[in-house]
Amino acid sequence: MTTRDVDPTLQALSRRTLPDAAELGLQMAERITAAIPAYQGEHIDFEDVVSSCTDNVRYILGILAGQPSIDRDAPRATGLRRAEQGMAYSDVLEAFRVGGRFLWERLVDRADDDSRDNLLRAAADIWAVVDELSSTVTDAYRSTLVDRARRSEQLRGVMVGALLDGETTGAEKDWRAATVLGLPQDGGFVVVSAECTSPGSEALPDVERILRRQNLAGAWRLDHDRHEGLVVLPLGFDVARLVEALAELSTARVGISAVFHRIDASHDARQEARLALAAATPGSAEVIRFEEHPLAVLVAASSDAATSLVRRALGPVLVLPADEAAIILETARTWLAAGGSTSAAAKTLHLHRNTVRYRLRRLEELVGCDLTHPVDAARIHVALEGARILGLG
Repeated sequence: MTTRDVDPTLQALSRRTLPDAAELGLQMAERITAAIPAYQGEHIDFEDVVSSCTDNVRYILGILAGQPSIDRDAPRATGLRRAEQGMAYSDVLEAFRVGGRFLWERLVDRADDDSRDNLLRAAADIWAVVDELSSTVTDAYRSTLVDRARRSEQLRGVMVGALLDGETTGAEKDWRAATVLGLPQDGGFVVVSAECTSPGSEALPDVERILRRQNLAGAWRLDHDRHEGLVVLPLGFDVARLVEALAELSTARVGISAVFHRIDASHDARQEARLALAAATPGSAEVIRFEEHPLAVLVAASSDAATSLVRRALGPVLVLPADEAAIILETARTWLAAGGSTSAAAKTLHLHRNTVRYRLRRLEELVGCDLTHPVDAARIHVALEGARILGLG
């Protein structure tokens, strides 16, 4: 607002009133403190309120009086302090409403009879400056809250990292991290590791809030390629329910550790969760529990050895045209999953039993094995798991 925007009567009155800013600031603080209970708490000092009110009176009257330069640092500092003090935003806005009305009343009281009518018509000028002031304070208040939230989130990330990454932090440090995160030291826990589809994107969107609805507390972190969390399981909670909840959220592969009972075992559990993730099919949104897929986890734990095994056991199949290889591998997986029953595999694949037999014989001929022999069947089964996990077929 420029000086020419202000009614001359209001401008002159503001100029006469400005020297009394300290007295008016004290009276405004008394009015605000009496009207708003939050300003009566121990976390905010009355002298602080007086100082802010005095600065605000000078700010408002200075603009209305036509001062060429107005310092916005004071209202910004007020917004910052109120946020740091934990004042509710609604209470801060109410304080400006009460303070604005108080200053308006004082100006009306000080106006003579001849100028009071002009002053009433200029009320919009006063409230425009009050709104401008409250906007400055609001911006500072909100930016402070954002900074606090960011610092809090960073601290939580550091504490989660201390639990999940610290191989040698020791139980005492793990317990301190758990205390900061609001987690118990003992009970039932699992670690969840989810694969990010793009750098820094949540693999399990809004997971912390959604799990909290199921009484599942936890702490999460998001880094370049993984979204990981430590989840507290209530007594008697079935982990299958957690799998279901995560399956509804997952956008990529998810691994869950075995249940453990001391917070200082989180690092080992993180390793389990990451192995379970690696045991899921690439490109899928599968949720895999570490203890339920021991063979797949074992294969995922040694990708170099698994690659060598797959090449040796299935090499002649893998060099076939992709469609042909996929048909043979799918038939073999289905037959093994059906316990070697041709009829059950045929039913699952919607094929005639003879077609299944033909494809299995084709596999045996290509790789030189006998699927009726337990050792050969086991070798092919492990190689098929390796091919799936490594994305080779």
